[in-house]
Amino acid sequence: MSNEILPPLEDLLATTRVVSLPLNTRFRGVETREALLFEGPHGWAEFSPFVEYDDTEAAAWLDAAIDFAWRPQPSARRTAIPVNATVPAVPADRVGEVLARFDGCRTAKVKVAERGQLLADDVARVRAVREAMGAEGRIRLDANGAWNLDEAEHAVHALAEFDLEYLEQPCGSIDELIELRRRIRYLGIPIAADESVRKAEDPVAVVTAGAADLVVVKVQPLGGVRRALRVVAKAGVPAVVSSALDTSVGLGMGVALAAALPELSYDCGLGTASLLAVDVTADPLVAGSGEVPVRRVTPDRELLVEHAADHERSTWWRDRLRRCHAVLAARVSRPAAPR
Repeated sequence: MSNEILPPLEDLLATTRVVSLPLNTRFRGVETREALLFEGPHGWAEFSPFVEYDDTEAAAWLDAAIDFAWRPQPSARRTAIPVNATVPAVPADRVGEVLARFDGCRTAKVKVAERGQLLADDVARVRAVREAMGAEGRIRLDANGAWNLDEAEHAVHALAEFDLEYLEQPCGSIDELIELRRRIRYLGIPIAADESVRKAEDPVAVVTAGAADLVVVKVQPLGGVRRALRVVAKAGVPAVVSSALDTSVGLGMGVALAAALPELSYDCGLGTASLLAVDVTADPLVAGSGEVPVRRVTPDRELLVEHAADHERSTWWRDRLRRCHAVLAARVSRPAAPR
């Protein structure tokens, strides 16, 4: 547990609100994003691990939320964060519609390797992004580890003509990433690790093994801003701060991380509020002139009511909160290992 404070469960439940927010476009196989929010002494925080994650993995997300709500955060080094547009696995003819939601963004992260689609669909989508953004736009691809080694190599050759900034998690395993990096080194396309960082017992093992050129870091799955900062420092490679399709409250947690990093060489994936059809605030953290401001977000009470999840889903999330709190409590009570 990275958080030094574990408030009583009753304190979390006292302000807990569960929301269900429709998306503008289907993303990660869902059309509605659910999230649990609560308020602590330092403001609101978000707990929103994806529903398929078990309690052990989800507990890190709760640790991050508690840290953000109960502790002051590291000092900000900047007042605004440059962000990328995020293009889901939409048909090529919808690319313009998606990009229009990301005001001033000159970088686009394009989802590829969607289940049920073909490489030809990816090529058409990326081509449409390049045509829309022009030669000066930056394009990065995210496969979420869905390709095997040979599929990834084939896809890279089919997509390299679009002048790619980097490939995010093209394969699932570190061994595959090492070999793919060796095979495509001559193309000069860096490989970024996401799942190999946030879902790993050792978040920097993928870099130590020589499998990645940069890391994608997300506050919730890494257990909070401070732990994410330590991961970046230990990795010793450039970092991209991204989100997990959060509400603006959760995006504020990612923004705090991006603001605290000593160096920020890449546009961050913190503009994803534009993928939501509604949010929990009338002043969401959406891109303006290609960046989002550094600030905490307080949800609007009326929007929390308007977008409240139904009783069944709210109960499900509160029960999940209880279980994950128990996981954290067990870690706190566990005696330290002898040195």
